[in-house]
Amino acid sequence: MKKILFLILSSLFFSCSSDETVEDNNYPLFEIPLVDGNYWTYDIETETNTSRDSLYVANDTLINSILHKKMKVKNNIATGFYSNSLKNNGLRVSGNKLLLSGDLSLSAGQTLPFSLDLELFEFIVFNADVNSGETLSTKSGTIQETVNGYPLTINYTLKSVSGNTFENYTAPNNDTYSNVKSNKIILTARIETSVSGFSVFLLNEQDVMVSEQFIAKNIGVVHTNTVTTYTLNPSIPAQLLNQIPFPNNQTQTQSEFLDTYQVN
Repeated sequence: MKKILFLILSSLFFSCSSDETVEDNNYPLFEIPLVDGNYWTYDIETETNTSRDSLYVANDTLINSILHKKMKVKNNIATGFYSNSLKNNGLRVSGNKLLLSGDLSLSAGQTLPFSLDLELFEFIVFNADVNSGETLSTKSGTIQETVNGYPLTINYTLKSVSGNTFENYTAPNNDTYSNVKSNKIILTARIETSVSGFSVFLLNEQDVMVSEQFIAKNIGVVHTNTVTTYTLNPSIPAQLLNQIPFPNNQTQTQSEFLDTYQVN
């Protein structure tokens, strides 16, 4: 009986030890392929035009002494939000997380009445381990900018939020992928300006950009849908509003669809 009890306890001990080893080593369950030479091409569609981006993993790079993969785009030109946000920036995988370090630039190309240039470090853009709706990273601040002669004070918050899980996902262009998780990048802004000597809130706090990425296991991002939109403060008197050289409201939807890719 002692021998039998010893064998049972030994079996339980080694079984638990094996489980702890897997957990301690944090084996990634959601492979994100960041290998030199891997590339992805995307067809970009808006309401008015189409274009094409080619994104690839270029080389290793150190950012604040931490090893990242340098992401580049063909001819250094990108029109899609996703490719443009990674252009010349560093990515690294940590377990099931994808972290971005570098310069994120948003401009009038996103149909916003201002431009935004943010330095990010270890900003979590994706985490396969968390539940839907959880905030992954945030960056907030205030910048001063002059647009068309108007001084703008822009208060912003950029955040990443975990999305949904799909056993099978069909993109709007009817391409289908398995083992897909989504993630959102959300930019919230409030803008104050001066018109004819009056200080006014040009833009009440609102989500001016929501970009949702759909990431397939062992492939990467297969579809991105980005909506940039704003509505100027409707309480601004009409005589002041007419002096502001921006449309009262603006909305643009941009879709990026994976076309060809190579991952190792």
